[in-house]
Amino acid sequence: MESGSGDEAPRQQLLSGSTLVNRYSIQDVIGVGGMGSVYRARDLHFPNVVKLVAVKEMINMAPDPLIRETIVQNFEREANLLATLNHSSIPRIYDYFTQESRSYLVLEFVHGKDLETVINDANGFLPEDQVISWGIQLCDVLSYLHGHKPDPIVFRDMKPSNVMINHNGDVILVDFGIAKAFQSGIKGTMIGTEGYSPPEQYRGEASTLADVYSLGATLHHALTRRDPRMEPPFSFAERPVRRINTNVSVEMEAVINTALQYNPNERFPNAAAMKDALLNVARHTGMLSKITTALPVAVGGIKPLWSFKCEDELRGTPLLHQGSLYVGCYDNNLYSINAADGTFQWKYATEGGVVTKPAHQDGNIFFGSEDKCLHVVNSRTGKMVWKYYTEGKVRSSPRIAEGHVFFGSDDQDLHAVNVNTGRAVWKFATDAPIYSTPLVVNELVYTGTESGAVYGVDFRGALKWRFQAKRAVSSSANFQGQALFFTSVDSTLYALDMKNGWAIWKFRLGKASVSSPAVADDYVFAGAADGFIYCVDNHNAKEIWRFKTDNQITSSPVIYKDSLYCGSVDGNLYCLEYRTGRLRWKFATKAAIIGSPIVHDDIVYVGSTDHQVYALFA
Repeated sequence: MESGSGDEAPRQQLLSGSTLVNRYSIQDVIGVGGMGSVYRARDLHFPNVVKLVAVKEMINMAPDPLIRETIVQNFEREANLLATLNHSSIPRIYDYFTQESRSYLVLEFVHGKDLETVINDANGFLPEDQVISWGIQLCDVLSYLHGHKPDPIVFRDMKPSNVMINHNGDVILVDFGIAKAFQSGIKGTMIGTEGYSPPEQYRGEASTLADVYSLGATLHHALTRRDPRMEPPFSFAERPVRRINTNVSVEMEAVINTALQYNPNERFPNAAAMKDALLNVARHTGMLSKITTALPVAVGGIKPLWSFKCEDELRGTPLLHQGSLYVGCYDNNLYSINAADGTFQWKYATEGGVVTKPAHQDGNIFFGSEDKCLHVVNSRTGKMVWKYYTEGKVRSSPRIAEGHVFFGSDDQDLHAVNVNTGRAVWKFATDAPIYSTPLVVNELVYTGTESGAVYGVDFRGALKWRFQAKRAVSSSANFQGQALFFTSVDSTLYALDMKNGWAIWKFRLGKASVSSPAVADDYVFAGAADGFIYCVDNHNAKEIWRFKTDNQITSSPVIYKDSLYCGSVDGNLYCLEYRTGRLRWKFATKAAIIGSPIVHDDIVYVGSTDHQVYALFA
């Protein structure tokens, strides 16, 4: 995943087949640096799948005990720094530990090549649109680092060998060993790489503008194939990009020249401004449409870790609990599947289709069925514990809180049932069937109905407020702060005040929606029957982005780390970068995906109407 910058290989490299801490089986050396190697290894905690990781090694040979301690502290600082970061262009950290004179950092394994190798392996110059794409992504990750709280993080060593291009064509920034939280006015030693570092970094001063300069140097290298380490320092003005590569646009050369200004105040004021400049280059040169499609998307190469075939359509959302996956099927059964390898454990038969998402409590699994019952079964054996009868089909998933299980029914009642005895505590009568899953927050229960009514009910079953949409509210509500979010078949995404049910804002969707919103950061996400997944600012209802699939969306989006996962009636499970809406990969099943995926420990599980449950690496 990473390559170091030293010239001599460290002594005593780990051998292939050796194992660290009884978990990481070393396969090969993939990088060599001045203080250690980087290895490709297999994580043995996943015995049924091959999960690869990168193991970065630091061999501490310093004779002075104080220096040795400082080196270990710096290594641990890198680990702790990475652990606080969550961005698609930064590798995830899984583990770190020290054994005698060696410290190890276990990171996400990146399939791909570093940019220096890409440049050296190219036949001729790299296309400008491709370099702009990478530059935009690098501006994004630098903006993320520079916006880090409480202090900005200055990467300090942007160069092609620290930029990986993965198998999707995306950039991953690696080797955070010298990244440092920036404190204004404090000087340090010169750290970086000669040729890529700006003048002030040689004086021990490294602000966020140092990264802007180094990115300019990196893009200059990518477009000219002239390594700045082989040239006099700060001599970029003597070798303009277009003098070496006449295919580069005047606008692109101007962006690089601005980033490479000797005086920091004459550069772009921040990475976001440099990104805007690169986007403007793409607009002026007509490359913008190419950039949005230039990066290859993983489609056919995605293979499931396992799949399990049921006897009919899977229309609901699975539940993962203690290593088992529980999923309802339209063959009237609830299935228990081993989540590690997809093997069958048991199934429990009802007398109707099961479209609800199960819930768990104290070793029991709760779920509704179209046989008009709420069923409770033992999670290990699948044997019935109790069941509760309603007067209509149960297509509302149960929600457990405060010793009660709350759910709706086609009998138009919101039911509150004692979680231990199965006896009704109260029923709240609405005016239509309830498909929505109740939301329980701050001692209120919120649910929508097929008439378009949305209710706020207290734990005694007393109405606190009621809101009326124009058509059915089948979606389940979500919330952030005091705002309640849900969609409606009236083609609207709503935000209500949770205390009184008053509308905060409304966002017009292209068509009807039954998709339950997801919330992350300041964004709300939902799908609609027009085939779009929407991202909306949750403060002002401004559209941030929308992503088009090939059929309607009934699935609800799920956010995990920096990705959004959502199924479509076109049969695909989509993985998007949730901040930008850019497609990372899609996985094709053989029929519509109506239910929603779930994600846990970097594995996504989803059911399809092709009768299959799939497990995929997230």
